Amino acid sequence: MIPIVVGILFGVAGAALLTLLAGVYTIGPTQRGVMTTFGKAQRLAGTTSDDPHLGGLLTSEEKLRYQYPMVRVIPPGGPYFKWPWQRLYRVDMTIQAVDITWDPDIQQTFIEAVTKDNLTVSISGQIRWKPCEQNLYAYLFGVAHPAAHVVGYFISTLRDRVATFHGERAEGSVEGVSINDLRRNLSLINRHMEDACRKTSARYGIEFDAALITNIDPPSDVDEALASINTTQNQVAAAISQSRADAEQKLKMAEQAVQIALNRAEAEAAPLLELGKTLSAMHNQGGKPALDSYLRNAGLPLRERASETVLKV
Repeated sequence: MIPIVVGILFGVAGAALLTLLAGVYTIGPTQRGVMTTFGKAQRLAGTTSDDPHLGGLLTSEEKLRYQYPMVRVIPPGGPYFKWPWQRLYRVDMTIQAVDITWDPDIQQTFIEAVTKDNLTVSISGQIRWKPCEQNLYAYLFGVAHPAAHVVGYFISTLRDRVATFHGERAEGSVEGVSINDLRRNLSLINRHMEDACRKTSARYGIEFDAALITNIDPPSDVDEALASINTTQNQVAAAISQSRADAEQKLKMAEQAVQIALNRAEAEAAPLLELGKTLSAMHNQGGKPALDSYLRNAGLPLRERASETVLKV
């Protein structure tokens, strides 16, 4: 009887030891942990709407819809211990890249969107995201498939942007064709998408990192027609630019010619103006006799030349 009791005690002790050893865990450097006890996450005081960053991303109506409890986040390190009735959720916090065409239910190589002039375009690209450490409750328990959810949210926002996009129309572009504006402003569209998707951290616990829309293509027949039109428009724009450059050059040359003629006229008029000032000063000081004397003296060289000319003849 005693050996049986001892065996039972050793068995219980061994099972307890194995349970304790199985409850030891660590959290990797790129991970965060969330612990649940009997299915309920370990919570902190307050909700995500009270967080200055997360709450500031939402409107008052959205705060009522997307109000999640704050949970205790286990930082990297260890060893930690958990009881058998507790469950550990490890969350990879690294930035993840996913193609916008990815869908867990269907296979597709591009997504379609309709522009403001009713042209169906094909769009491809990538997005980068990671879990939001301040809202891991929403990431783990608020949505079933976080990656699929953020891709769907991004696509719906992108389609709305494409349908209402108005870019600055460059000189020579085709009027009424929005595909040119979309292609020309890919960086502007990406920045808009990054700003528009910042709410995902407060809504779904997914922190949006970057949008990388790479291609926006119309149907092949439309693309060929647009290429031909754009080529013609570019040629017209080049001819207009060359004509403007030639006209500006001719205007510049005409301005220079006018300036040269003006300088010459001023040079020729300068002695006469100076002589007028001199005669006016003589008249003010000596009156008419002074001017008569000046004219007589000024005429002597002419008389001498005239007498020489008469003698020679």
